[in-house]
Amino acid sequence: MKKSKRYRELEKQIEPKNYPLKDAIEKMKQVANAKFDESVDISIKLNIDPKKTDQFVRGVSNLPHGTGKTKSILVLTKGEKEKEAKDAGADLVGFDEYIEKIKKGWSDIDVIIATPDVMSDVGKLGRILGPKGLMPSPKAGTVTFEVGTQVKLLKKGKVEFKTDKTGCIHVAVGRASFDVEKLEENIMTILDDIIRAKPASVKGQFFRNIYLSSTQGPSVKLDDKQIVSGLRKGGI
Repeated sequence: MKKSKRYRELEKQIEPKNYPLKDAIEKMKQVANAKFDESVDISIKLNIDPKKTDQFVRGVSNLPHGTGKTKSILVLTKGEKEKEAKDAGADLVGFDEYIEKIKKGWSDIDVIIATPDVMSDVGKLGRILGPKGLMPSPKAGTVTFEVGTQVKLLKKGKVEFKTDKTGCIHVAVGRASFDVEKLEENIMTILDDIIRAKPASVKGQFFRNIYLSSTQGPSVKLDDKQIVSGLRKGGI
């Protein structure tokens, strides 16, 4: 992919080194000069074998300052749980009508939560929802009877992370307009949660490389050893 002149000029502002977290955030904010409030993303290469199912890493993290984006949530349920979901702030709630819409290709939603009693029907939509990352999962907390709690957590800033086929995790941790301190707290929170999700079969150093970037900006490489040390001490 050809890099634009703007992008190449921004790259020149980033030194080829491992940045301490706070310095990396400041540098990322410096080069995030698009005409909109760019998303801030963290990309982590893990020391795992992605071909081994017992080394798949997946979990959730409750970012203290959210991602800066309000997620649209569909709750698939029936009966009394519908009111609970609506009261909690779910954007769409129901069952039959949304099952039919999904079968026809509709997917204009960020997250789908389903109660366990309807999963026998929702599971049949796996081929449609799975590739779009919308399939409800117990591990992600999106298959639950506690729909009100999950809706509120997702609206507040709960994010899911999981490794891709290359053994990497990519997740949004805020916006370029966020204060350095808020981004730092969000990043430390999700890295701590990822470490907690480390498979028992993985030995040695868990993080190989960690990069921080904005939507249209070049990436900044983080000092993973300094970050891990900070996590062990409870902060940096």
